Order: sequence, then structure tokens, then C-alpha cells
Amino acid sequence: MSALESALSSAVSEGKLLESARTHILALLAGTTSPVASAAIEELVAGGAWEELNDRFFKTLAFGTGGLRGRTIGRVVTSVEQGIGGPNGRPEHPCVGTATMNFYNVGRAVRGMVAYAKRFLGGSRKPILVFAHDTRHFSRDFAEFCARVASDLGCDAYLFEGPRSTPQLSFAVRELRADAGVVLTASHNPPHDNGFKAYFNDGAQIVDEHAAGIIAEVNAVVSESYDALPEAERGSITLLGREMDDLYVARLKTLLLQPALLEGASTKVVFTNLHGTGGHINVPMLKGFGFDVLTVPEQDVQDGRFPTVESPNPENAPALKMAIDLAEKHGAEIVIGTDPDADRMGVAVRDAAGRMQLLTGNQIGSLMAWYRLKTCFDLGWITQSNRSRAVLVKTFVTTELQHAIADGFGVGIVDTLTGFKYIAGKLRKYENAIPADKKGDYRSLDEEQTRQLRLEYSRFFVFGGEESYGYLGSDSVRDKDANGATLMFAEVAAYAKSLGKTLPEILDSIYGEFGYYLELGKSLVMEGADGAAKIQALAGSYAEHPPEVVDGSKVVRLRDFAKQDLFDQEGDLLPKEKMLFVDLEDGRSFAVRPSGTEPKIKFYLFGKSAPGGDLAAAKQSVRDGLDRLWAWIEADAKTR
Repeated sequence: MSALESALSSAVSEGKLLESARTHILALLAGTTSPVASAAIEELVAGGAWEELNDRFFKTLAFGTGGLRGRTIGRVVTSVEQGIGGPNGRPEHPCVGTATMNFYNVGRAVRGMVAYAKRFLGGSRKPILVFAHDTRHFSRDFAEFCARVASDLGCDAYLFEGPRSTPQLSFAVRELRADAGVVLTASHNPPHDNGFKAYFNDGAQIVDEHAAGIIAEVNAVVSESYDALPEAERGSITLLGREMDDLYVARLKTLLLQPALLEGASTKVVFTNLHGTGGHINVPMLKGFGFDVLTVPEQDVQDGRFPTVESPNPENAPALKMAIDLAEKHGAEIVIGTDPDADRMGVAVRDAAGRMQLLTGNQIGSLMAWYRLKTCFDLGWITQSNRSRAVLVKTFVTTELQHAIADGFGVGIVDTLTGFKYIAGKLRKYENAIPADKKGDYRSLDEEQTRQLRLEYSRFFVFGGEESYGYLGSDSVRDKDANGATLMFAEVAAYAKSLGKTLPEILDSIYGEFGYYLELGKSLVMEGADGAAKIQALAGSYAEHPPEVVDGSKVVRLRDFAKQDLFDQEGDLLPKEKMLFVDLEDGRSFAVRPSGTEPKIKFYLFGKSAPGGDLAAAKQSVRDGLDRLWAWIEADAKTR
């Protein structure tokens, strides 16, 4: 037994190191030839950094339906990982570990995807894979590495020439008729994280139909080394730049329902991409429509440290503070912010008193859903005769206000599980329902042609979204799209301005017609190996011991999405998910689910009041009710 193995075994027997961590450390050392890996592990062992080793090796980073996500910079950075350093103050090398994002795990993931794509095609041709990346630490390195591995193994790879948004990857997969795609991003996670976000040939994140096969191929990869094919059998690597950007922007512009509202728009907008990719498309696009666009100079810099914010997440008010301050200085009417990979969008708008007001993801989505439905009817696209074929799609944890809006317009609405891949799954279903002889090459059709086909033969997706600031207004992209959302929201703002109203006034008129709805998103954060176990235990306790009375109100319905067979509004069986939904007799409800991408357990709280009456009083009453509900949940969680 080597000295290292002896030290690991002693640490396990003393309770300092998890047995699973010891197993994974030895497996990694057996499967790598990297001197960085062995030196980093030896340094951590010599320093007695057992908690760090547990966090890095308590599991093998699992390839799920969303791909991979984890730390790429450890809490403890070894001297060999730091090396000579890298861009923007990062270490030279990503952190070593089986539960972390590094070339070992990224290599496993891309080789597994290549193997599955080849098997799926049955050797009929070379697979085509598209790779994009955001501005995070190591994102470009990982993307170039993935393209090279794919090419070495006989695939034609397309690689964006620089940082691009996640929705552009989805669009490019569809445009290039590719077999799979990957974005190297951890979305709005902290700077130390990165991820490998996987897409299949329809431009949507991989779903169960393909996930098991891909996961099996990834799990079969146990070594970082591979044999490249003979040069004549390798694939090409093609860079994607302005031409693909232009195609994407041209499609985005078809999202406008009433383009004349934006012609010569004088609205002053502050835009921030929070050090990410959103400014690449949105700033020139908004300026092209005549908006007076200001940006936050400090946040224009593409920097994976996200140095001006605690979290690069437009869901969080502090992330937009610098943009709001700039809006106050220059009298801007709207603030728009996107996260690093530009799939989420947050906004602040001026109210009638001239104050900047942050809108929630539920409010933003409801404004766009209402406006797009109303306008589709006004334009005669949706009529009394075909409205049964129009549909909104949202997640279960997104506001019920959108149900009331859909019901008011007499159109359908479908709830999906959390995650935009499930909304994309509905788009796939609606596309596939069009007779083959009618749709032809569907991806080459323009928006008007596809809308007519869906209204005649299938369902016309008007709008979709989730409470976590993700929105989509077309099926030409199969993931949430902050670039498209920016343009759609700009149109709603232009519509409000054409009426001489503020957006909060439009929102209040919606509440007046459909009722007041309020939602609170809360979470308990538990990091590391110990935290992961606590999250699962807490989540499981709700299923094993569900509450019968909550804050004095009787539980009238409980849906356990992990155990019950539940169906959506179209009669489709829902996949199993760790989520519990609790409805109370007084109209309040809440859902609880462990996050799939972050070290936290999430709680979603819902309150509402009937339309009519004193809106200000209704807002206060509903808010008070949700505050009491959260206080009860927090106290109850401590006893579980």
C-alpha cells in the first residue's frame, strides 16, 4: 500500500474522510495521467484538507438530463492548480475532483455524447455537434477542448468564435440540423461554478428518451485518455460568428407582433449583461429599433469573476442596483438585465410616481403572456373558431395568474414540471402533430407559416415561461431566451407608452380583471457533501410526513410528484420529480423541491384574491398571508 493510500485509509477510519471519497480519489488516480491531479490530491492530503477532499470526491459528478454542473475552482486552491494563474485572476487549472468541473469530467461527458450520437445515427454519416460557451472561468477552454475531442472521434464540430448565449446554441443546433449541442455555462451560479449543458437534435435539452442512453455512454468512460481516429476519419471544426448571429437576430425580430410600436422609439433603456453574453445581441438590436440604450460600463466587461455583483442573477435585486442607479441618473424608463448565458432576464420599470420598481419573474411573464394573447386576437391570428388550438405553457411553480388570463381569453394552458426542457417537450409534441406532408422542412418555414400550420393541425404556442425569469415566445428556439424576452418586453413597454400608461399601471389593470396573485420564492442553502445529504433528507421528510394543517389552515390537496401518477392538462403522464405541492383550504399553497443545479432546497409560496374590490387592501392581505406562511414553513423545517 502506498503512503497516499495509507493516509486515505487512516482518514476514513478516523471519520475524517468519507469512504466514497477515498474510492473516488483512487479511481481518479487510476484513470488519469495528469500530474496536476496527483499533485493536487497529495497536497490536500498532506495539508489535512479532508473537508475539501470530501466536497471534491464525495461522488462522481453525475451526467443528468441537464448535463453537468459543479465547482471549477475549489474552496481550497492548491499551489499546483494555481500554477501561473489564468485570465481574470482564475487559477491556471480547474480543480481536481470527481465531483467538480474539470477536463476529466468534461471529457467523459463529450465522449459519451459522441458515442451516443454515433449509435443513434447508425453510421449513416458523421455526427454534427455545436459548442458554445459563456464568459465563465474555463468556459472557452472547455468549449475548445470539447470541439477537439469531437473532431478527433469523427464528428464535425461547430464552435462559436466567442462567448454566446444559451438560446443561440439552441437556435444553431436547429439551423445547422446538428445532432447535439453543448453550452459550457453554469448560468447564474456563483463564479466558482461551471457546467456542461447538453442539447439534442431538436435544439432542446436532452430528455428521458435519450438521457438514459447518453448517461450510460458517459458512465462507461472511466479514463481521460482516448485514441483519436486516423486523420482521414476525423471531423472538421468550423467557427461560427457574425453570419449565425445575423440569422438568429432576424428570427428574433419576428417575435414582434406590432413592430410599428417600436418604430422610432425614444424610450431610454439601461441594459446590463452582468459581465456575460447578453449585450452582444441585445444592445445593437434595441438600438436598431430606435431605443436610447445606456449600458453599465463596469458590467459591460466580460469577466467570469462577475466582480461588481454578489450574484450575476437578475432575479436578485442587488444585481440590478448599478443599472437602476444609472437609470436614476439619466432618467431612463426601463432597466433590463440578463444573466451570464443570457437565458434569464430581469427588469425594473418606472411607476406612475416616477419610482423604479422591480418586477418579479411571474409579473414579467404575465405581462407578456397577456399582451401577446390580446394582440394575437386583435390581429385576427387567434379567433373564436381556432382559439382552442392556442396555448400558454408554464411550469407548475409559475403563477396561477396565467391560468386566469388563459381562461379569460378562452385559450388553453398547460403546466409542466420545473425546467424549460419540459416546455420544449411540448413544442416538440406540437411540431410532430403536424402531418408530415404539410410541414415539409419545418425549420425552414417562417413564423407566419408555422403559426398557420399549428393553428390548423396542432397547437399554437403563444408564450411560455417559468417564474425564475425564463421566457419564450416562439418555437424556433427550444430553451428560455433572454434576448427574445428583451425584445418582447420592449414591445410591451412601447404598448404601455402608446396608451400613456406605466407598466405597473398595466399590471394593476390585469389584476383588476383577473384577480391579484402574489408569489414568494424562498430557499434554504446547504453546501458541500454534508449539505447534499441534508437537502435530500429534508425533501424526503415532506413526502414521508406531510403536514395536515399549515399556519392554521387545513391541507385540502397534496401532490407528490415523485410517487403519484399525475397528468397534465393534455392528459400526458408527468415524469417523476422530487416535488411536493400543498394546497390549503384558505387558497394559499406552497411547493417544495430540491434544486437540480444549486445546493439548496427551494420553496414556492402562492397567494391570491378574487378580482374586484380594493386592490391595495388585497395586495397587503395576500402579502401578510404569505409572510405568515413562510414563517410557519421555516419553523417547521427546523423540526424535520
